[in-house]
Amino acid sequence: MYVEDRVALPGGDVQNRRMVSQASATPRARRTQADRSAATRDALIAAARRLFGEQGFADVPTDAIVAAAGVTRGALYHQFADKTALFDAVLGEVEADIARRLAEDVAAAGITDPVDAMRRTVRTWLTICVEPEIRRIALVDGPSVVGWPRWREVCQRYVFGLAEVLLAGGIETGRIRAQPVRPLAHVLMGASDEAAMYVAESADPARARAEMIEVLDGLIAGMTA
Repeated sequence: MYVEDRVALPGGDVQNRRMVSQASATPRARRTQADRSAATRDALIAAARRLFGEQGFADVPTDAIVAAAGVTRGALYHQFADKTALFDAVLGEVEADIARRLAEDVAAAGITDPVDAMRRTVRTWLTICVEPEIRRIALVDGPSVVGWPRWREVCQRYVFGLAEVLLAGGIETGRIRAQPVRPLAHVLMGASDEAAMYVAESADPARARAEMIEVLDGLIAGMTA
């Protein structure tokens, strides 16, 4: 494709028009390839997330994932080393969504007090933890598929920061007794994850949720000044 004749170019000859056209076409081609690659990756993650959430990691073959994503097996292995690497990316997406939902829920409720925000976050977490996708990917398969250290790292990358912010805010405003924030965040995160497992695996999730809310409220109350 040539640049249109009406564009003023030094010399105004065909050779100049060809050189400008070729130079400008190269970056566009690179961007298009990057966009295609990103779209393929997004399609694979979306398809795998749905299938892993419905059936579990072990019961989902790669052929089912590529079929659902509308791509080839070669495209999958171009984006991810193997199915475990794809699951790792899915886990990151799920954990990011959990953190976003918890933060948005507190904001939508108009809560500004850090202690009240922690109590609200506990209630929201113990509500959404029973959703099939979250239960299966974040709580059940996560530690076993990517290993506990990696699972913990992914969880901390997203939700841990939210816990630290709330605790630091509580200490700064005098609502929580002054103490090291990071160790306290680890305790709160560990208790919250165990509470979620307790609720998600219970035959009576509503009762289990009420029990765990009472326990975690007591834990939070023990932190307050």
